[in-house]
Amino acid sequence: MALIVQKFGGTSVANLGKIKAVAQRVLSKHQQGHHVVVVLSAMAGETDRLIDLANQIQNIPAPRELDMLLASGEQVSVALLAMAIKKMGTDAISLTGNQVKIHTDGMHTRARILSIDHELIETHLDQGRVVVVAGFQGVAASGDITTLGRGGSDTTAVALAAALKADRCDIFTDVEGVYTTDPHICASARKIDRISYDEMLELASLGAKVLDIRSVTIAKRHKVPVQVRSTFTDTAGTWIVEEEKAMELNPVSGVTYNRNEARITVSKLPDMPGVASRLLSPIAKAGIVVDMILQNTRDGNLTDLTFTVLKTDYQRAMGIVEKNAQEIGAAGVSGSENICKVSIVGVGMRNHPGVAITMFDALAQEGINIQMISTSEIKISCVIEEKYTELAVRTLHDAFNLT
Repeated sequence: MALIVQKFGGTSVANLGKIKAVAQRVLSKHQQGHHVVVVLSAMAGETDRLIDLANQIQNIPAPRELDMLLASGEQVSVALLAMAIKKMGTDAISLTGNQVKIHTDGMHTRARILSIDHELIETHLDQGRVVVVAGFQGVAASGDITTLGRGGSDTTAVALAAALKADRCDIFTDVEGVYTTDPHICASARKIDRISYDEMLELASLGAKVLDIRSVTIAKRHKVPVQVRSTFTDTAGTWIVEEEKAMELNPVSGVTYNRNEARITVSKLPDMPGVASRLLSPIAKAGIVVDMILQNTRDGNLTDLTFTVLKTDYQRAMGIVEKNAQEIGAAGVSGSENICKVSIVGVGMRNHPGVAITMFDALAQEGINIQMISTSEIKISCVIEEKYTELAVRTLHDAFNLT
């Protein structure tokens, strides 16, 4: 007997027919003698519908009230699934994040999980029930309902698996696993059977949307085996596990991209200690995340500083930088939203020389200019013009024989 946490996304519970199909899938594990905890997202489109309602009432909805509203989406889906399981002859119970006591900080709409009380879930499991938990939500110390932000149900599921010391966590979605790249761009992309936590963390942070990065972080910290698989087929998915020796045989495991990037360049800054801090500190205080940073030294004790931010933060960041750069004495500020970050990821890079050269040569042969470069032990990222995104992805996928 195993303890299994299963998470189903919004497309998996989009209507009553799909909810009944999920109930059948859940029961197949329960009838094999396993304890099963199910985590659900809201039905597909429901969260967006609720946000739209809130925006019709307030231009900027009150965060606390928005959380109260959004949490209702998961409450509907878990109740319906519990009813479906009961209809099929097995006892089940639905629980909200508040009832489970998924404790979070007080940051509404993007809370972080602090701890989980697992006693109530274990009591119901011991009584033979399937436990269905609302994803995406928790409770702050004040008693207020909080939500975890987009992708929060993945985080709920893996955090519950860690708290319960589950044997595994299955993330059911509308794709069959993690692919070597986006199959919508590259027809030769293939499903990866096993990938390390570190590789998945890099892929998630660089634009791959299969798993929320917070869920992978928790899985790695608590060594929770996670399987990403499709709700709609019985095909084995992708296992996300601790690094294995075989993973080092290939230098690159996947190619990913992120179009939600913008570039800002501050020209002819004084080249002296503290200037970069003075320039970037106001951006950090505004809650804007700076990603890649490149500094080019000029003659005359001057330097250019280029960095990237999310495209959604670009206009706000430009306003802060232009004001601050003028005070510091820079010559000017320029930027572009027409960029994309393309990355290769693989734990095998540690032991394979020449990976960067292969990447750069492949892009050069297609006439794709590299504007910025960032590296870590297991990834290389290049900023390029956005119009070359799909060509770059296919070129790199072929260059590293990932077909």
